[in-house]
Amino acid sequence: MSTTVPSPAATGPLVLTGTPVVPGAAVGPVVRPAGAVRLPEERSPSVPEQARAAEKERYRAAAEAVAERLTARAAAATGVSAEVLSTTAGIARDRALRTAAEQRIDEGSTAAQAAVLAAQQFMDMFASLGGLMAERVADVRDVRDRIVADLTGQPEPGIPAPEVPSVLLADDLAPADTAGLDPARILALATRLGGTTSHTAIIARQLGIPCVVGVGGLDGVPAGATVLVDGEQGTVTVAPDPDEARSRVADARLAAEALARYAGPGRTRDGHVVQVLANVQDGAGARAAAAAAAEGVGLFRTELAFLGRAQEPTVEEQAAGYAEVLAAFPGRKVVVRTLDAGSDKPLAFATPPDEANPALGVRGLRVARRDPGLLERQLDAVAAAAERTGSTPWVMAPMVATVPEAAAFAAAVRSRGLVPGVMVEVPSAALHAERLLAHVDFLSIGTNDLSQYALAADRLSADLAELTDPWQPALLELVALTAAAGRRAGKPVGVCGEAAADPLLGSVLVGLGISSLSCATSAVPRVGARLATVDLADCERAADAALAADEPAAARAAARAALLG
Repeated sequence: MSTTVPSPAATGPLVLTGTPVVPGAAVGPVVRPAGAVRLPEERSPSVPEQARAAEKERYRAAAEAVAERLTARAAAATGVSAEVLSTTAGIARDRALRTAAEQRIDEGSTAAQAAVLAAQQFMDMFASLGGLMAERVADVRDVRDRIVADLTGQPEPGIPAPEVPSVLLADDLAPADTAGLDPARILALATRLGGTTSHTAIIARQLGIPCVVGVGGLDGVPAGATVLVDGEQGTVTVAPDPDEARSRVADARLAAEALARYAGPGRTRDGHVVQVLANVQDGAGARAAAAAAAEGVGLFRTELAFLGRAQEPTVEEQAAGYAEVLAAFPGRKVVVRTLDAGSDKPLAFATPPDEANPALGVRGLRVARRDPGLLERQLDAVAAAAERTGSTPWVMAPMVATVPEAAAFAAAVRSRGLVPGVMVEVPSAALHAERLLAHVDFLSIGTNDLSQYALAADRLSADLAELTDPWQPALLELVALTAAAGRRAGKPVGVCGEAAADPLLGSVLVGLGISSLSCATSAVPRVGARLATVDLADCERAADAALAADEPAAARAAARAALLG
């Protein structure tokens, strides 16, 4: 139910609170996503049989037009934005979705009606599967609306392009809409739903847009109202005092300018070395990370070479893309993650389409159980790229759960002259971290997945966002356990989940014993600059304070007090 915003003249500025995601501050008029696409009536005269072939062609043309627009936007984007747009384009082109639509047309539906009915069939299926697959309902709904808009001559849904720089408020955003945000037009972002690991949050970090999620009462703020979004404090102030708003924005701008001068390397004020690395997905992203003072790559997501493909890319195709990333950081650390397919990133040629619970099924390294050659060929491609660039990349496997898995992967990596490691994303890997390190040379903690498996909460569920908050003390305990194993073994343990993009939490992670932080390129200066203002002992006190808390907000407040108080 909507919340009516009280009159500022009578009550003063209204401050709404949420979860801070991207630091910074911006003030401007509110804009909201475009209105919903009008869907066709379910009941209408049946399409004559002789006209049905033409209706099928209209559907195919509309779906392809939507896919082409999304693909073009993906080509102009990098990192997670490119992945999200490519995935959404793949849904528009999905053969099963098209077949379902054509079956409806054969029954007499118009192309627009068929788009709605076919989409509903898949939305119901994904919703019934639950977990991460349920998150795909929003993706299918988004594609449905775009196809219907194309068929009926309506404006394509999505984010408006305001004439003046504005602040975007929404219940939530379709992944493709978030990926298409223009930071020159959208100064800040706040949503009523979502968590710190949602697509909205991840892409906002990549774009460097101040962002707050999980804001109560946001639906009552009308379009056109002036608001101040503070991504450091996690607040949205309606009708702020103009002088105070200008002061806060100016302070944020000065802080951003100071961060722009950050040149690395990462270290605390007393000289404790902490590598500040970047998460990248392609050569363009790697070059941008190098220009932003990243010391290397802590997570090279190799999925982009595979997403949207009906067949596995060749070894040569893969090697060419990997070499671009390696060449951006000559002689420096680049950590390549092998294919992380499955669950919310299914591949036509690699993952089963009918798993009852994909988040707990064949994903990550487990895909190699079905097709060992898929992993072998990818490792061959990494080795070929390493030879071309004179590099020695570190290579890690996702979703490792047991010691034998780690041992087998390490042997395959070492046989190609590469440095083996594994990701810690499930509790069993954290609990047996020291045993894993007997076989591999490093560990990298993926806090996004580790939080969802440790707290039994889908990390993409808006309703469970507080459970997958990276400040959850139980998650921090698992990080501490893994880092301690690394210290005993004398081997590095990094964090490459979104937790590493939070400058305050980055200091806590260092206090827990983490040796490297890998985050979105836009967050590299913030994380590195914050570390330079604290001593290692400060980080350790903040870590102890966070671990002693019982819930995320208390952990965040306790750490802030320990570092700044």
